[in-house]
Amino acid sequence: MAYIGVMAKRRTILIHPDLRLRKVCTPVRDITDGVRALAGDMLETMYGAPGIGLAAPQIGATERIIVMDCVKEEEAAPRPMVLINPEIVARSDETNIHEEGCLSIPDQFAEIERPAAVTVRWLGLDGNEHRQAFDGLWATCIQHEIDHLNGKLFIDYLKPLRREMITRRMRKLKREKARA
Repeated sequence: MAYIGVMAKRRTILIHPDLRLRKVCTPVRDITDGVRALAGDMLETMYGAPGIGLAAPQIGATERIIVMDCVKEEEAAPRPMVLINPEIVARSDETNIHEEGCLSIPDQFAEIERPAAVTVRWLGLDGNEHRQAFDGLWATCIQHEIDHLNGKLFIDYLKPLRREMITRRMRKLKREKARA
């Protein structure tokens, strides 16, 4: 598929615990064909999973790039977004609790409290700076994905015992996949 004008391929999503998911990503300096190709692959991977967001480290890339599309209604047109070097510039005092999951931590969910609304600044594939306010599911998703760029996972918000239980399940899942 070509979501952003480049042919894309689905990539393998890393599963926790993988040290690459804990690395802080490096800023993108130039919008190159390689960056466009990576963004296309990320969208293809996210939609194919299926998911509503994906960060570059989840497919083993180290660039500060996230993709997302929180349109959930079947009849609604998709709204793929590519955000390069995203940065939260404002947060609401009001918070929301949303059940979060992660493509790198399959079939595990937890209620996470985050700011209800955020304003984010990023570079688009056009090389221009963009700024937008997000709320609801979009706000939760973008905060979750920016956390990935900083080496943080949603389970880091959980109590240690719950986090360790989920990590053990993921180790078991990885062993089972390795045997298959």
